[in-house]
Amino acid sequence: MSELTGCEIQLAARPTGQPTLDNFRLVEVAVADPEPGQVLVHNRYMSVDPYMRGRMDDRPSYVAPFQIGQPLSGGAVGEVIASADPRVAVGEVVLHDLGWREFAVLDAGRVQVVDPDAAPSISAYLGALGMPGLTAYVGILDIGAMRPGEAVFVSAAAGAVGSLAGQIAKLRGASRVVGSAGSAAKVEYLTKLGYDAAFNYHDAPVRDQLKAAAPDGIDVYLDNVGGDHLEAALSRMRPFGRIALCGAISMYNAGRQAPGPANLPLAIGKQLTLRGYLVGSHEDRRPDFLAEMAQWLRAGRIRFDETVVDGIAHAPDAFLGLLRGDNTGKMLVRL
Repeated sequence: MSELTGCEIQLAARPTGQPTLDNFRLVEVAVADPEPGQVLVHNRYMSVDPYMRGRMDDRPSYVAPFQIGQPLSGGAVGEVIASADPRVAVGEVVLHDLGWREFAVLDAGRVQVVDPDAAPSISAYLGALGMPGLTAYVGILDIGAMRPGEAVFVSAAAGAVGSLAGQIAKLRGASRVVGSAGSAAKVEYLTKLGYDAAFNYHDAPVRDQLKAAAPDGIDVYLDNVGGDHLEAALSRMRPFGRIALCGAISMYNAGRQAPGPANLPLAIGKQLTLRGYLVGSHEDRRPDFLAEMAQWLRAGRIRFDETVVDGIAHAPDAFLGLLRGDNTGKMLVRL
């Protein structure tokens, strides 16, 4: 029996509104040896993502809520240090969904072996080559069905998904890409990514700033925010435009359900399509995504940035920072 121990972050209490550090607990636990068909992974990087806020609440959703007194979970990438399954060898780098802990024991079928040499760091499999990248790819090209020559608007454009979505749109021939972000520094960052226009949503009403940035309207909107951003986009959509509903971070910590956009009837006259999506329902697109994204990365045509926080003990700080918008690009914890 192994005497290995490791730390994990457990849910200490469910938050009311904005989470705090009191909602998390750092615990040292014994790490079991892998049983037949399992592997033991030493996690090197873990992801924190906006959707995790919803899992902290005890309510029905598309994914089960976190349980009080149990470790949280999410994307992680690490090295296999023990294997009881011939399909996965010791030393291989794998992607899996048991983050928020230093060590993870999983069924071998739950891990995806990845090529550590395909990107500058294995952390890319939690960003540009991972869930955020696929989310951006599917949102722009499939749900948004962007065609060359069309105009695109992306909210939370300096985040993990948004920063990639704008670049994908430009590489696929968008005529104009507009992004919103929460600071002057992030607006400047978006121009470096190739966004044609960007604005700080704190500076003035989103509707007014979007009208100035996209005077001729937009065809595709990738919505990561909801609220006033969605309302503004509806006002600027061209006929037959498409809105890909990816997230609604502006409402995740609301104490009560916010009303929908007051101008939603515009979708009727403009014959718009509004479609929500979950990236897990689009795994069939992963091979195409990986092939194209890897090519862009090798050619230096895609820039991906990371905000890295060190240590499992600081994972809650990283998550709370993500909800505040402290990150540029992907927010990660290095373990």
